[in-house]
Amino acid sequence: MKLHRPASAFFFCILLSACGVDTTGLSATSTRPVKGSESASVTVTEYADFQCPACASAYTLINKPLEEKYAGKVRFEFRHFPLRAIHAYAYEAALASECAADQGKFWEFVEMNYVNQKDLSSETLRAWGTALGLDADLYDRCIRSKIKDDVVMSDVEEGEKMGVEGTPSYFVNGQRITSSLEAIGAAIDEVLSKTENAPL
Repeated sequence: MKLHRPASAFFFCILLSACGVDTTGLSATSTRPVKGSESASVTVTEYADFQCPACASAYTLINKPLEEKYAGKVRFEFRHFPLRAIHAYAYEAALASECAADQGKFWEFVEMNYVNQKDLSSETLRAWGTALGLDADLYDRCIRSKIKDDVVMSDVEEGEKMGVEGTPSYFVNGQRITSSLEAIGAAIDEVLSKTENAPL
């Protein structure tokens, strides 16, 4: 039995991909920014998977139009919900996005990922980091160390508590909304109307 324990520990270490990775200069916390107005009365929260084709479509057909129409009036928040059972690179991409956020490129990473989603792999994640002008060593060590695991999994747990089962899933001020431009826009307009008509 004594011979098996060190071997098991070794392989467990390899599986985690964190043993031996220098974490100097890395942080386990999230620096992921919101998009839009920090003080907006409306918050649109999306739970998404970077390898989900529907999420890529929603980014273009839902998110972009909403951001343009409600610029300065809505706060957009991203939450991770990688469907690891069916998407091999979704979790790693979620880690990578948080690592990019540490270098001020979270939303740029999101754009890069969805535009090039069909090419997603461990290798392309590194190439995208280079294309975004990130410190390659810091970014790579951040991903390999899985130092952002708690950040990603905290989003997943939060989503599960809110009933999220698939992606993309949208919420407007905490209320689940059908994942369509029309439904989300109507929910936003309703909140804005109440806010604008509220007595001073």
